[in-house]
Amino acid sequence: MPERDETVAVVVVTYHSEPLLPDLIKSFETGLAGLRWHLTVADNDSRDGTVATLRELAPSATVVEMGGNLGYAAGINAAVAAAPPHTAVLVLNPDVRLGPGCVAELLRVLRSQPGTGIAVPKLVDGDGRLITTMRREPSLPRVLGDALLGARRAGRFPVLGEVVTDPSRYAEPAVTDWAEGSTQLISRECWDACAPWDESFFLYSEETDFALRARDAGFATRYVPTAQAVHLEGDSRVSPALWTLLTVNKIRLYRRRHGPLGTAAFWSALLLREASRAAIGRRPSRAAVRALVSPRHVRKTPGPQLVRLAS
Repeated sequence: MPERDETVAVVVVTYHSEPLLPDLIKSFETGLAGLRWHLTVADNDSRDGTVATLRELAPSATVVEMGGNLGYAAGINAAVAAAPPHTAVLVLNPDVRLGPGCVAELLRVLRSQPGTGIAVPKLVDGDGRLITTMRREPSLPRVLGDALLGARRAGRFPVLGEVVTDPSRYAEPAVTDWAEGSTQLISRECWDACAPWDESFFLYSEETDFALRARDAGFATRYVPTAQAVHLEGDSRVSPALWTLLTVNKIRLYRRRHGPLGTAAFWSALLLREASRAAIGRRPSRAAVRALVSPRHVRKTPGPQLVRLAS
């Protein structure tokens, strides 16, 4: 257990999340055992019983009603701003279930490993299968590797794959360029130096942008296999709308860190990847291709509007 006086701000962004809340909140008892913590939830204008259920199950929680679906990053920023004083921020999706002692272990590593700004656990899905959460920085060779070899095969080679897909790599602690954003413990020092999360992404690539900016500022993202959680995961891989948003945001993120020629090459490689998959009948890739060839959508992702376009 860390020696310093710690309080964790547990931050959750909800959107039509009512069925997920009971198991999420139930997992806090063991997942946050031994720690001082408080819960702040930003709700993106859910029209189901999310807010009412939350107030019933967690009456001491701070609830921020956003007044509209403003996106994941906006919800995180609003929740952290509204949270009581804290020394670390635990960002959680509502479909995460914390394992016993998960957050105390993340906090131990966050404080004991110099230079660590973000700590992430080992994640498994609802059936107990490993989720490959570690990521390398997006690059042209990695998009081409994905297009030509497929993400799983390419991911075994650092120069060719963005996703770290070798299961053996998840047995040991590691520093990673970034990690999927469903479960992240962020030190207050890292948050103060690098926040806010970029709200222009609406959904997807916001965690990539934050982790890469944190790395630029000297804060590492560290994978901690001794801390574990379950992530039920969403449907970005099967939803044309969400896959489109994920794909277009990759271009927007890359453009922020590279020049126009490099971005044009990255766009071409991403279009090749999606077009090859669209040709064999993959509906999400067909939607992504339509957005990639539209300059209006590549220049500026309009969040919910693009989701509706691709639906």
